[in-house]
Amino acid sequence: MSRPVPLAPSAPRLRVEYVDAAEPAQLLAHDDVLAVLGFGDDAPRLDDPRYLRVPLQPHGRAPLEVWHAQTPVRSGREGEIAWSCDGQLLFGAIEVEEPAGHTGQGDNSGILLAAEHAYRQLTRFVGGSEYPHLLRIWNYLDAITLGEGDAERYRQFCVGRARGLGDFDASSLPAATAIGRCDDARTVQVYWLAARAPGAPVENPRQVSAYRYPRQYGPQPPSFARAMLPPQGGTMPLLLSGTAAVVGHASRHAADELLAQIDETFANFDALLGAARERDPGLPAQFGAGTRLKVYVRDREDLPLVERALDERFGDRVPRILLHAAICRRELAVEIDGVHDAD
Repeated sequence: MSRPVPLAPSAPRLRVEYVDAAEPAQLLAHDDVLAVLGFGDDAPRLDDPRYLRVPLQPHGRAPLEVWHAQTPVRSGREGEIAWSCDGQLLFGAIEVEEPAGHTGQGDNSGILLAAEHAYRQLTRFVGGSEYPHLLRIWNYLDAITLGEGDAERYRQFCVGRARGLGDFDASSLPAATAIGRCDDARTVQVYWLAARAPGAPVENPRQVSAYRYPRQYGPQPPSFARAMLPPQGGTMPLLLSGTAAVVGHASRHAADELLAQIDETFANFDALLGAARERDPGLPAQFGAGTRLKVYVRDREDLPLVERALDERFGDRVPRILLHAAICRRELAVEIDGVHDAD
């Protein structure tokens, strides 16, 4: 059994790129690659701890998402967790099947139990490593809005996540995304980026912090920050959480007002970048060539419309991947996350 350990003292470095490559093995041959993500059914299957196949279908041919760190990168597996590290940063991933006998008839506790298990394993693994500071987490779960009231699967997921995290300081939570996979596979996929040194969480002045949402959104508020600035001295992008048309804590614009939701989402990003620039004035004020976006679209038939809207807004200046995925609120049609840095 191997464990991630520091390799050499240095400042953390991370660069994210989208690469049109047929085989992830070609990219994994480079010893600075911390992780490679492939999307959808056509993504290759590969038994390498640094490679993760994300179960979301892309619109058109999706590039591979590649995380470049420092050399040399080490990798391994411990129990259910695949990991890689470079001395400053740690990539990890876990997939947990929901236990049988906890679905149907209004019982959605299977997602609670799977989330609790995944986060308990994650927390123990990271806490027992030399990389104890979570910077960013991605969560993909099926049928995310199935169920009514507190039995809704996303609300149950939030309870399980919090139980798995244990005692935590809400002001130091990582940036995160929680998105619904659309393949009827009751498997929770969680992957993350952690570091030896803490980052600085950023909140959006247009939004209530997710961990302070009122009771109407469930018994346990979502556990994440709106963005994360990298550890001091690092050469890394701003890590952007899943962002949608939410102002205060309420959704804005009806489900059929897709273009208005997109505009509101980017208004939120403008405010978030402004808050981040108060701490790091070197960050560009607008998205550009140093930005990488993942765009999650609820309805498959809306993907071409979203693609056109983004083409009109950015042209080819901002690399992006469009993915068919369910959003954690039924009235929301689109959510976007990513990374942002200078060109």
